[in-house]
Amino acid sequence: MSKDTPKKKVQPKALARRIIKAVWDKKAEDIVLLNLKKISGVTDYFVICTASSEIHARVLSDAVSDKLKGKDLIVHIEGHQAGRWVLIDCFDVVLHIFVAETRDYYGLEKFWGDAPKEEFPDGK
Repeated sequence: MSKDTPKKKVQPKALARRIIKAVWDKKAEDIVLLNLKKISGVTDYFVICTASSEIHARVLSDAVSDKLKGKDLIVHIEGHQAGRWVLIDCFDVVLHIFVAETRDYYGLEKFWGDAPKEEFPDGK
């Protein structure tokens, strides 16, 4: 593929599933997918998960970055160094990796409570 050939766009739900698989493989907990299509003009989906520690949050972030490497899907990463709340912006999908206390404090699921929610206890 030449550099002038546009890359095939990954559908947002398929991208969310890739991200969920990547964090599940690295033992993320309490993985949820919020469908924001009808309630937000900012993004289509939030993937939210819990890491057991700040180091674990960085491992999860690195796993997603590696999984999406070279595909021009990641727009921005925030919070990687601190590891309490890592945000990976993939435009149509935004991943939020939290340590438990930070997830409880910010309560994104409550804030976006009217969004349809899927849970992934088995990573699928």
